[in-house]
Amino acid sequence: VWNAIVATGLPAAAFGRLFDTMSVCLSKGMGAPVGSLVVCSASRAAAARVLRRRLGGGMRQAGIVAAAGSYALDHHVERLADDHERARRLARRIADVAPSAVDVDAVQTNMIVLDLSDTGWPAGEFTAAAARHGLLLQLTGPQRVRAVTHLDIDDEDIDSAATLLHGLLGR
Repeated sequence: VWNAIVATGLPAAAFGRLFDTMSVCLSKGMGAPVGSLVVCSASRAAAARVLRRRLGGGMRQAGIVAAAGSYALDHHVERLADDHERARRLARRIADVAPSAVDVDAVQTNMIVLDLSDTGWPAGEFTAAAARHGLLLQLTGPQRVRAVTHLDIDDEDIDSAATLLHGLLGR
């Protein structure tokens, strides 16, 4: 939801009004090592705590984890816009060599979906080839893969990924 908030400019409450319970992640692009929050009414939160304990999800002395999550909320929500811009930049670079593989206008957050249908690459082989060069992509279908930018990806990484993908897609 953090990426949607930053990408749309809508307040968190606009998304929260749509659901009676939400789970929001503090890791990945937010930079916390672990953690999610359940956002809901007090009665739902009490029921969620019981279910969490029954399923083995209770943690003792989790203050350090909570501190990391608090820091992420205070310092990393706005910086998600950097991830979005890097994703758009990578999508544009991919479109230079394989325009049918990516819909640049569809890249609104930190995710880029590549459709490899017209490239001659099966998605599994493509992700394996990229991984051999240190670029991890997620297989999402027989002809589709996903690239995701996050806190640990900088401009140099985008340039490296673009160069590698140009090589693979331009073969």
